[in-house]
Amino acid sequence: MASAALEGGKPTIRRSLTNLLTCRQVLHIMVMTGFMFNYMLRVNITIALVDMVEKSNTTINGTTANATNFTETRSGGTKFDWDKHATGQIIGSFFWGYILTELPGGRLSEVIGARKVLGFGMGLASVITLFTPLLCNGGYVVVSVFRALVGFCLGASFPALPPLGAKWIPPLERSKFMAHLMASALGAAITMPICGFLINSLGWESVFYVTGSVGLAWTFVWFALVYDSPAQHPRISDEERHEIETKIKEAQGSGMKPKHIPWRSFFTSMPVWAIALTHGCSVYCYFTLVNQLPLFMKEVYNVSIQKNGFFSSLPYCGKYAMAVLSSWTADRLRKTGKYSTTSIRKSFTLFALLAPALFMAIEAIWHVNENFSIAIFTLTLFCNGGVVGGYFSSPLDIAPNFSGTIMGLANTLSSLGGWISATVVAEITEKNGTIEQWTYIFWMLVVIYICAAIIFTIFGSGELQPWNSVQRQPSITDAKITEMQPLQNAVIINAKADEKM
Repeated sequence: MASAALEGGKPTIRRSLTNLLTCRQVLHIMVMTGFMFNYMLRVNITIALVDMVEKSNTTINGTTANATNFTETRSGGTKFDWDKHATGQIIGSFFWGYILTELPGGRLSEVIGARKVLGFGMGLASVITLFTPLLCNGGYVVVSVFRALVGFCLGASFPALPPLGAKWIPPLERSKFMAHLMASALGAAITMPICGFLINSLGWESVFYVTGSVGLAWTFVWFALVYDSPAQHPRISDEERHEIETKIKEAQGSGMKPKHIPWRSFFTSMPVWAIALTHGCSVYCYFTLVNQLPLFMKEVYNVSIQKNGFFSSLPYCGKYAMAVLSSWTADRLRKTGKYSTTSIRKSFTLFALLAPALFMAIEAIWHVNENFSIAIFTLTLFCNGGVVGGYFSSPLDIAPNFSGTIMGLANTLSSLGGWISATVVAEITEKNGTIEQWTYIFWMLVVIYICAAIIFTIFGSGELQPWNSVQRQPSITDAKITEMQPLQNAVIINAKADEKM
């Protein structure tokens, strides 16, 4: 509560940040904005490349001169003579770095804490982003290497969130917390039109200066306000800490976190692989749509750069809206106790995958005009946002102690899919990027969405796995304490034990 003090005969109200917001609310805000800015650093180059690359390529002895050739633009910037192979490598290289830190990043977050993993990763990626315009003069190979390094820094971000939620968020509120991961979609929705405006006004270089500065500023605030657990937070109230720790302990029961990951049980667990494979398929489709949407709008409908940025932002807004809605609904359904966690997770997953498959089939068949296509893409990602109420929150259901490792495994597969997606689209649309070529891509997404739905329906689960914890063995100290208790207390304890049996 705020305190009143007399200064100069007049009462003044002193309020601190913790008086206005609980530490958990601050965590929600920082995680949401963090994944917004995280995705800014990812997608900024996808729309910047539309303006960075010269339309015509110079061919010398059958080889496209795309390494360091560039021409001056009217605004004083530069345009690079890179072909589709080069731009595909630049977009796809991010995932080569990203894939390396997914699984170790999740485990590292469980061991040393998500605060360091998220904070240092975002900070270094922001610094590299600030220097990207300078690096472009070294050619697309240099840019690809440093984009891979950005991916390396950000790769642990997603698997770091579940371990943070396991320590801060009570079980029946975790779907809403996991929805913050989808704030990345909101970040992309904001980034696309802003990048379009910046490119149109200040040139493509400004995209990297602005997004890099924002990411760096967030990093400093993150380290100032966020801690790995309520017990480590210096400003948390006793009431808030007690509430969080009590609810989490009640859900975990008497089990203790194992000192080491039971790798055999982990890798032979079908619910784990159901999450990983479903996530890999879903994110493959997601990356195909969002990373290639600016290119599709330019090649098929010849949409201007500024309008392209606006159009490209709409599907992201749709995905985040459904992510929030589905997470809230899933948590409410779980609190009623009428439905099992497994049935809730499977129902939301089916909706989030089969509805997008239907919309992609519609786009493949009709594709009337740019407005129709944007509406279809927006509906596709809107429905796909329902994964938050589905499989996306399952790691915290089945194994909260190893949720970071599970998410790391899942994101490793999805990252590989992101690179494959960039390569496949570049190969299919290499000649001229006609609507007929893009139709093949849309049908491919239909099949992948359906396969993902089948996998989770058969093998998915929302039940706590036995290998998540080990039972605490009674110690000698516990035995001595029992022996020293009065006879009346001992009788009561034995009676309670008999009742449980």
